This record gives sequence, structure tokens and C-alpha cells, in this order.
Amino acid sequence: MKKQNIFPHRKTMALMLTIISFIMLSAFHIQQQEWKAPASADAKKNPLTNDATTISAAKAVYVKECQSCHGKKGKGDGPSATDLDKPAGNFTTAKTQDQSDGALFWKISEGRKPMPSFKKKLTELQIWQTVVYMRTFKQ
Repeated sequence: MKKQNIFPHRKTMALMLTIISFIMLSAFHIQQQEWKAPASADAKKNPLTNDATTISAAKAVYVKECQSCHGKKGKGDGPSATDLDKPAGNFTTAKTQDQSDGALFWKISEGRKPMPSFKKKLTELQIWQTVVYMRTFKQ
């Protein structure tokens, strides 16, 4: 009597699992890649100065729109940060502070999950104010 194969599609299933695993790992890798603004963003200059009036207005925007995730001191430890699928940016690090104002403006404008785009929610002035306020976290 010939032994019957109880898993006739075993090779097909193994191939499908391999393909699905590859796709999931590729997606995870793409999601973990460093977030870089385009080179053209670096050329954009902040029209604002870091004076007390600007910083005061900038703080109001930051508190309303950014603090819940990025925290009071910009360390990425705001109360909503724990709900995110990846860490909120820490503005106190050299990695953030070494970026140009234009790059930060671009990132705030465009967003990247889990951070939303703010180009339709904030004015250009408010985005520049946010960049000014981010600079106050430099250690």
C-alpha cells in the first residue's frame, strides 16, 4: 500500500511563507531607515530670529501641537509617546540639532508615521517658530 501524502501542498506553503516573511522583513527595514530630508531642504533658511518674542510665540505652538509626543523638554517622552509604534524624536540630541533649519522645517511639514504632516495644519510661520523652539532644547 502506497503511503498517502497528508500535506500535498507543503512545498507551495513553504514557498509562500518564505515570500511573506521576506516582504514583512523588507517593510520593517524600510520603516527603520534613517529619516533624511532632501538636500534641497537644507538651502531653505529660517526667516525668524531667536529673540524672546519669537521664542514665546514658538513655545505656544510647540505646547499645543508637539509637546504631547515630544515632551516638555523635547526628549520624546510626552504622555502620548507611549502610544506610538516607534519612539518620538528626541530634540536634545546632536542627531536632531545638527540638522539644518530647512531640514527640520521639511520634516515638520511633511511628517512621517507616526508623526503627521503639519503643512496643512500650521502656517509656514508656525512651522518656522517650531524650528526655533526645537533649537532651545540644544544641550
